[in-house]
Amino acid sequence: MESGWSSQFNVNGFLNQIWIFWGNMMTETLRLSPIICAYPDDNYENYLIEIVLPGVDKKNISFKLTEDSFYVAASKEGVQYLDSYSICCPVNPEKAVAKYSNGVLKVTVPYQQPLEKLVDVKIE
Repeated sequence: MESGWSSQFNVNGFLNQIWIFWGNMMTETLRLSPIICAYPDDNYENYLIEIVLPGVDKKNISFKLTEDSFYVAASKEGVQYLDSYSICCPVNPEKAVAKYSNGVLKVTVPYQQPLEKLVDVKIE
């Protein structure tokens, strides 16, 4: 009769499970949140977003923008970058401009003017 640590723990089975786990990790896509930097320009007129996507082709990038958030998804072999972010102040997504160069996506979008989206309320 075996006693002690070896009788309670199957070392070969454990190592086999680790090998299977790492083998699956190597064949699956690694999902990462990209590095971002978002800040206002010097005049506080535009919101600037810089997203680091090393080694990603421009055709494999999706960037979506609303008044108060943005979403990025990009992929290269074995890696998928994706995440969504909130924007504290409303922006005008229809006027956004994006450029991709040297692994960095740069988006410039103007802030909404404070009175731009006012709705005239009928008074009865």
